[in-house]
Amino acid sequence: MSRATRLVLTGLGIGVLVMVAALEIGQGAPQPSPPGIPDPGSFVGWALPTATFLSRLCGVAVIGFLLAPVFLLPSTRDEAEGLSITSVHVAGRWAWGWAATSLAVFVLTVSDVFARPLTDLSPRLVSSLAFETSLGRALLVQAGVAVVLAVACRWTLGLRALALWLGVALAALLPVSLTGHSSSADSHDLATTSLFLHVVGISLWVGGLVALGWVAVRGSKRLPEAVQRYSTLALWAFGVVAASGVANASVRLVGWGDVFGTWYGRLVVGKVVALGILAGFGWAQRRRIIRQGTGFLRLMASEVMVMAATIGLAVALGRTPTPASEVVPTRAEELIGGSMPAAPSVSRFILGFEPTGVALAVVGLGFALYLKGLLVLRRRGDAWPVGRTVSWYVGLLVVAWAGFGGLGQYSHVLFSAHMVSHMMLSMVAPIFLVLGAPITLALRTLPGPRRPGEVSPRGMLTAVLHSRFVRLVTHPLVGPALFIGSLFGLYFTPVFGDLMDSHWGHAAMQLHFLGVGALYFYVLVGVDPSPRQLQPIVRFGLLLVTIPFHAFFSIAVMSSNTVIAGDYWRAIDRPYATDLLHDQYVGGSISWAMGEIPLLLVMGAIFVQWIRSDAREARRLDRAADRDEDAELAAYNARLRDLAEHGKRREP
Repeated sequence: MSRATRLVLTGLGIGVLVMVAALEIGQGAPQPSPPGIPDPGSFVGWALPTATFLSRLCGVAVIGFLLAPVFLLPSTRDEAEGLSITSVHVAGRWAWGWAATSLAVFVLTVSDVFARPLTDLSPRLVSSLAFETSLGRALLVQAGVAVVLAVACRWTLGLRALALWLGVALAALLPVSLTGHSSSADSHDLATTSLFLHVVGISLWVGGLVALGWVAVRGSKRLPEAVQRYSTLALWAFGVVAASGVANASVRLVGWGDVFGTWYGRLVVGKVVALGILAGFGWAQRRRIIRQGTGFLRLMASEVMVMAATIGLAVALGRTPTPASEVVPTRAEELIGGSMPAAPSVSRFILGFEPTGVALAVVGLGFALYLKGLLVLRRRGDAWPVGRTVSWYVGLLVVAWAGFGGLGQYSHVLFSAHMVSHMMLSMVAPIFLVLGAPITLALRTLPGPRRPGEVSPRGMLTAVLHSRFVRLVTHPLVGPALFIGSLFGLYFTPVFGDLMDSHWGHAAMQLHFLGVGALYFYVLVGVDPSPRQLQPIVRFGLLLVTIPFHAFFSIAVMSSNTVIAGDYWRAIDRPYATDLLHDQYVGGSISWAMGEIPLLLVMGAIFVQWIRSDAREARRLDRAADRDEDAELAAYNARLRDLAEHGKRREP
């Protein structure tokens, strides 16, 4: 038996033991049902968490072995080579295991949900879970994606294509994250988003370490460079895991008394302590290894064992009853994601706070990544305009207020507040964000090639900027079409009502508003590199063409005699602003009035850019004149003298 195989089996054994112990302690272990009550049996009760544990480990391995050629191992060309090719094939084999264990979890879940032993399952029960429940669909989607990854890893060697498949593998973690405790939590959006980020962070952290251990076992000379790159990734992953873990625990624990007063809370504390000790130990030891270049394999083995135990503990937590599960929300609380806020006031609009996962993730990651870029520039001694920094963080502040501040809180219960939030996310925040030049900052601070010919993160971003897709979406007509078309397509069709009925519908609208607004204003006033360069007068013309359509939409909302998404507003049954048509009229009025804000902001930005463009052109002409001793001006003066001496020029 090889050394790598022994490490894998040891990690599996430790993880399963910790999972079993946590299930027994936390009262999540299967218990026999009373006589006369259907029972799937103890085999299913223990096989289901075990299969879930194995499925998560397989997913982590797929992500890790794809991460190795894409990000960790240095290369000299744009295709996988040497050990990287083997890593891709190993990822494919683990993907088949991911698909098989996902299907096993699906079958065992059918038995568990319908309380039937495996021998009593019927096609009807299987189809019911597959087509009538979100958990069944999520597991089948995960299995299907794993099969696609297994096939793709057999035929794909291009690093850019592998980076795309790595993104697909990470996205495959999303469907299952939307089910379980998080799907039934009070703050559904915060619970599911934080869980997804938590799983992604752990997968990158653990998967990268497993891949590095495999590289070390193979004796690769590229290990030191890979360890240095992984250390940066591990630090970011730990930050995401810590922040998302705190957010997720805050949803599932009703109060501080539940932290130590319930078994679920004690298990959470145990997981936090394990992650903290693991992070501190790994950080200190890895710094020593980077300096000395020895001892990585021994450290990796111990860390992988602790990480396997942590994953086992996480699986047990997923089956342990939470204190929050005892609170049964009303229909209105399910729709708005929490209790009904008090009647609106100026102070509540300004100072209110209602955490939502997507907005918190956008603001938190945007804040941290931009700050990291600024620190990198500062360490290099490079300058960065203060105005861009201020603009970026002002944009994030607007997103925070519209997403999880007082405005975001009331956007779920008032159409007028929703419309203000929409305008802020699509017409105000994007202007400040694109003027912050985040792409330029990324190009100046992302890691470059470690060896000639390597496809680095900076190179991948550059390739995206020069791709046909980016050239298509930055066409001057695409942004305005999406910006205006989405207004009518969303609010004057049943789509808006369907999205309001879902927590992820709220999140999807926030991302859509922000994304479409960023694309539109990126073309108009963006200072980042773009495949299309428009003259200031053309940008201003596009703005003037778009604004009237926005005004027409606002008037249509004000004039409508039908309540938009009326079933949703009546279902939440708010105790104030009960005249739904009047609230809708106010929302349309606000939308019309706020159309002037981006006009003024964009006019100011275009004017400043116009002046700077003329100044740059003047400096360019001055430099050209210095090189050729002002030959162009001399030729122009000679022509004027000729005209003065001979009068109007005649055709020869």
